[in-house]
Amino acid sequence: MDIKQKVGSRIKELRNQLGLSQEALAFKAEIDRTYVSDVENGRRNVSVEILEKIIKSLEVSFTEFFTTKEFKK
Repeated sequence: MDIKQKVGSRIKELRNQLGLSQEALAFKAEIDRTYVSDVENGRRNVSVEILEKIIKSLEVSFTEFFTTKEFKK
């Protein structure tokens, strides 16, 4: 799994934990819904600025976001 897929998978996991749709997350993060879909599916190389918006919208810190077994490999 490459880094884009790992980031996308983590976003989807946290989004589902909050019970948010892709559309709701996109609205909260002030980005396009199709962009969220592309990131979650590993098709987009997300910028640091957009990643920050997404992580804040998921109500976690950068540390919490990246502290999973997938990012320790």
